Amino acid sequence: MTKGTIYRVILCLVLCLSSCDKNDLDHQNEYDLSLQTWLDLKALNQNTYEYTVTYSSWVGFSWETTITVQNGIIVKREFEYVQLPADFPDTVLQWTKSENEIGTYENGAAPLTLDQVYEIAAQEWLINRKNAKTYLETNHNGLISSCGYVENGCSDDCFVGIHIKSIFFWE
Repeated sequence: MTKGTIYRVILCLVLCLSSCDKNDLDHQNEYDLSLQTWLDLKALNQNTYEYTVTYSSWVGFSWETTITVQNGIIVKREFEYVQLPADFPDTVLQWTKSENEIGTYENGAAPLTLDQVYEIAAQEWLINRKNAKTYLETNHNGLISSCGYVENGCSDDCFVGIHIKSIFFWE
């Protein structure tokens, strides 16, 4: 084998190896299928739907936030504590906000459309991390039901992401 042939083989190997893109996202295929399902359902239902996000803490409280979207715009955000420990401080246990008031309370899930949920999933929650385990579940007819990550070694309230209890499309 000549020196030129060896260099060409090495160059070919280097180019082949460097052209193999490692996915930036964990669960890439599952995410892509779910995103396409979302885009199809969004178009079919005029981007009008309602979804409920849940959260539970190891200290004994849990809440639900329901977001209502009409034609791609958040029109209502409802929050309710569904479980509280006996020693929980006095607080507003539930509220409903609409139009200009959406986002005025910090409790509960952020006021996000499902388009924004999918965007955050791709840009933050599903990023490959060496120091974390990534989760994606699509139990709502292919739509995201749980998406996020937990850093290694974390033991209490460590999940960063979203748990969606239900998604309802208006007819």
